[in-house]
Amino acid sequence: MLNRGSGIALLLLVFGALPLVLAQGTTTATSKDKDKGGKTKEIEIVERLLAARKEYQITLENLRAQYIATGDIEHARWAEEELLQFHRITKQAYVLDLDVPPPTLQGIYNIPEANDLYRRAMTFKDKGMTSNDYTDNQRRAELLLQQLLSNYPTSDKISDTAYQLGDLYESKAYRMYARSALYFERCVDWNAKTQLDARLRAARLYEKQLNDRAKAIQLYKDVTIHEIDNKRVEEAQKRLTDLGAKK
Repeated sequence: MLNRGSGIALLLLVFGALPLVLAQGTTTATSKDKDKGGKTKEIEIVERLLAARKEYQITLENLRAQYIATGDIEHARWAEEELLQFHRITKQAYVLDLDVPPPTLQGIYNIPEANDLYRRAMTFKDKGMTSNDYTDNQRRAELLLQQLLSNYPTSDKISDTAYQLGDLYESKAYRMYARSALYFERCVDWNAKTQLDARLRAARLYEKQLNDRAKAIQLYKDVTIHEIDNKRVEEAQKRLTDLGAKK
């Protein structure tokens, strides 16, 4: 019987990927290699991955539509099931700059289509009677919120959308803490007057999950400067004291 490690290695070989060598002293690239454009190469590969994911999704959607149009219900069901499994797969944000939009977006327009996407997303978010239902609904909410940011970057809903994505990525359905923290930051970047506790949520993540003391201190200080909610300010002040931050 194969153990889990050897089984994964076999699957990777069968499907055309080389398993990572985890022996002590062995790495996939030297520091010198990294200095010679390793980051650039990573970005190029991740960009291809993102394009492939999108193309795969669109192809399955088109195939399903074709089968429905021709009345081939069985094949349409196959395509739908494959599409569902694709959406259920956890998709990591390997390069956050390629996942999270820049801080310079300006959400200044009331766009009905964006409002509708937001409302639809919120009908799924945090809902689900069973574990599977909950996870599927979080994926649905994520897709709708990400669609809003992609299609309507000038909508006045982008700040709230960033907050909801931050909340999603922190949840048990994802636990993607770096991704979550950056979306909480974007909530503030895109609306400095937001009444949501995005600064505090980001600060907690940088302190407790990401071990980035400097970033946490910066955000806790921002809370004491910009927030008017007394409980948030008190928490931030306590955390600054505990972290030994200079005033």
